[in-house]
Amino acid sequence: MVGATAIAITRTRAKKQALLDAGATHVIVSDEEDIVERVMTLTNGQGARVVFDPVGGPSFEPLTQSMARGGILLLYGALSTEPTPFPLFTVLGKSLTLKGFLYAEIISDLEALERAKAFILKGLESGELRPLIAKTFSLDDIQEAHKFLEANQQIGKIIVTV
Repeated sequence: MVGATAIAITRTRAKKQALLDAGATHVIVSDEEDIVERVMTLTNGQGARVVFDPVGGPSFEPLTQSMARGGILLLYGALSTEPTPFPLFTVLGKSLTLKGFLYAEIISDLEALERAKAFILKGLESGELRPLIAKTFSLDDIQEAHKFLEANQQIGKIIVTV
């Protein structure tokens, strides 16, 4: 929707086709491919300009290594239970910007929230944004919803209805 080429990364081949179907231009299977080498190949040696990381942990360092000079990395999750090493020399050498992000940053700023809503509504109306729902649970089945989420097999969001 903003003109970017989406390169998705997944650990195993199991989610590759679903990521392509959801709009990724390229999918890297990190258990089979070197992230840095593949991103550099896909970007003609330039590296990724913007990286969104919901995981952290050991994959953080290769993500920074795969970035373009002056790139921006937005860390918006901590799904990894392992420590996230800080790649000091890569950050300095590439003049990277690293930014932590939480949704409260948007919802606590009314102007930013209105811009976000307008962007999302425009994308939904045009069909460029297509929410992907993995599974819906009733509130009575919240334990099953958690088990499903923790199994990390879903593609898309989990909905709990009240």
